[in-house]
Amino acid sequence: MPTVRLIPRLDIKAPNLIKGIHLEGLRVIGDPQAYARRYYEAGADELLYIDIVASLYGRNNLADIVRQTARDVFVPITVGGGIRSVEDARALLRAGADKVAVNTAAVARPELLTDIARQFGSQAVVLSIEAKQDGKGGWEAYTDNGREHTGLDAVAWARRGQELGAGEILVTSVDREGTRKGYDVALTRAVSAAVTIPVIASGGMGSVDHMVDVVRQGHADAVAMADVLHYNRMTLPDIRTAAIDRGLAVRRT
Repeated sequence: MPTVRLIPRLDIKAPNLIKGIHLEGLRVIGDPQAYARRYYEAGADELLYIDIVASLYGRNNLADIVRQTARDVFVPITVGGGIRSVEDARALLRAGADKVAVNTAAVARPELLTDIARQFGSQAVVLSIEAKQDGKGGWEAYTDNGREHTGLDAVAWARRGQELGAGEILVTSVDREGTRKGYDVALTRAVSAAVTIPVIASGGMGSVDHMVDVVRQGHADAVAMADVLHYNRMTLPDIRTAAIDRGLAVRRT
């Protein structure tokens, strides 16, 4: 089994780290750079920054935060939100990001994934999918923090994203996000079965058992987590130790 990556997710609004439920009802948590540094020192494998209002303004505002974080943090950083062009991607990669996550702009212009991959390599391109159950046994991809319908089947869109050049899929269950009720294992399993690139599961972690389920049953390659860390319900060392005790292949620090 490949090593499972533990990835703190930091959703950003203006200068603040925030957290919501179902990507709504956002609450200010604190300084994102302080939390990023804390998580790095606690053994995070990667960090995930998402500018959650970027699509409203048509641009990502995280370059300065990423630039400062990259001075203190020496694990891969993925940045998403408001990336609409190769130039936007270049600016964030130059600021210190290792990967860019694209959602809204890829739905509007799928070839953007190809354009970025050709410039920087597929390993730098993450297709971000915000998925909701569609009431028919499947999932629809959404944009704008799970508010805007796309009409796209989330699993088919993941497959298409790989074909277009994405090197990784970030799949966020809007239904589970912030609930601490566990990842959407069925969604993650369906996406993982549709692609051959790594899949990051996001949305719903409340216990180590939830992580074990989405890795073993959902075949996730990485797990993103926010609430459980931001509110000090568990620490990364606790999570890593418990994962090892349960037989998961995680990096030993």
